[in-house]
Amino acid sequence: MDFCAIGLPRASGQRYRFRMSVLSVDLACKSWSDLGVVVLEQHEGQIRAEVQRWAGAEAPPVVELALRLNALAEERGATVLMLDGPQAWKSDDNGYQHQRVSERELNTSAKMGLPCTVLPGTYERFVGYCLALYDALARLGWKRLTTRERPHGAPGKVLVESYPHAAWKSLGIKPLPAKRKCRVSHLAEAWAALTELLPITASQPPNHDQMQAIVGGLPGLALEPPRSRSPQVEYATGSRIVGRPPPWKAVSGAKASSPYPSPPQRRTTTCSE
Repeated sequence: MDFCAIGLPRASGQRYRFRMSVLSVDLACKSWSDLGVVVLEQHEGQIRAEVQRWAGAEAPPVVELALRLNALAEERGATVLMLDGPQAWKSDDNGYQHQRVSERELNTSAKMGLPCTVLPGTYERFVGYCLALYDALARLGWKRLTTRERPHGAPGKVLVESYPHAAWKSLGIKPLPAKRKCRVSHLAEAWAALTELLPITASQPPNHDQMQAIVGGLPGLALEPPRSRSPQVEYATGSRIVGRPPPWKAVSGAKASSPYPSPPQRRTTTCSE
């Protein structure tokens, strides 16, 4: 069963006074410094992005990265963890030969076929790393998102697959170019457009990886359950699911999900299968 709940951030016009926290990661497997790690907090109608800088030229071991992310999430009270990387292979009956339903809908650059089939082949190392990371986090108590709506009583630590490129487009903002082609002017323009659209600030100027993590993580604020039973409505981001994730109770070892943002008054998207 393959599904990728890819969420798109939006400003829906509703606000909540309680605080919500989401941990979002733009994944990389070559070095610690290539990771984009951000904690997003929404409170009193404002979104705050706390940039985490992890230095190191060596490749981050999967288990160590999982432990670090789990510790950071617990420290910051985040129960939604957004990861920019595939969490599952395609299902054998989804109607497509070499891709998940979500990848088809969002026209992603990489496609996941049946186990051990990745197109193009240059993504194989990254895909293997991502799948291993999801599994390592699952051993720490995290659950892959397995339904379009998060039902009452669902697990409190949820893994969601994000896709920043689609998130930018959902917000009506031009996506950032590839990292090697991205200039400071591109970052400045994208950040200006984002802050004009949403009430968001950052602890420090985000680099390419961190800005991708910010945008990819915005839909997680809609998945994070209210920490108050009777919040005062004020503001909220949102997300929608792309694909066909299985029902919550029917899933054992669920596979992919990822949310992305959408602009004010526009519905957001998450993807699956």
